[in-house]
Amino acid sequence: MQKSTCAGATIFLGKSQHSTTVWQFCSQSSVSGCRTCVAIAGADYCLAAATTRLSTGLNILSRDANFVEKISNHCVILSAGCQADAKALQKHMRARHVMYQHQHNKPMTCQAVAQLLSNTMYYKRFFPYYTETLCAGLDKDGSGLVYSYDAMGSAGVSGYACRGTGESLIQPVLDNQLMAASPLVLPVQPSVSHLPLERALDILKDAFTSAGERDILTGDAVEILILTKEGTRTERMELKKD
Repeated sequence: MQKSTCAGATIFLGKSQHSTTVWQFCSQSSVSGCRTCVAIAGADYCLAAATTRLSTGLNILSRDANFVEKISNHCVILSAGCQADAKALQKHMRARHVMYQHQHNKPMTCQAVAQLLSNTMYYKRFFPYYTETLCAGLDKDGSGLVYSYDAMGSAGVSGYACRGTGESLIQPVLDNQLMAASPLVLPVQPSVSHLPLERALDILKDAFTSAGERDILTGDAVEILILTKEGTRTERMELKKD
């Protein structure tokens, strides 16, 4: 088996037991910085939340890390996965938004940011960002939008989404409380939640609290951004420290 080292990562080239060529990318940093992100779209609001614990394995690297990138007053990006790739992707999107503002004298809409994010991730598909990404915000009418992405940039629009280590614990709670209409039902039904803002916020907090009891990588605190027509405000909820 041949071994090649590039940019701190080790690439193994060899044969599997079934005589199939295996290209295995092994990088310790590719799994570093796991956290949990959630976004919920409402009729007149959008909630975006992420834990502040930065960890790898059983090691806690930071208890107060920021994983929610505010692109504009009506759009944010949340990333779970490799911390280096998440920050690189968010920095690129922030720079592209500044360029757009200088050229057009107005901020990008949430739909435009979502499309640019998809194009950016697809452009890097041969050496992708090791992140699970969400884009959340408001449309021109003030209704919530949530886009979820895979590593290749394929996007799906839904009323809510969860990514990260706590996804298996939080997603069932959201499915039970916020289940949106199936996109296969005709005529197409809106996917946003019709719950009032305070009720959706309570569900979000309960979901993170329950996940923190089971998932050792979900803890310390949750940073919650609440986006409405009136503006954006931030709340912080403390979780278990152990």
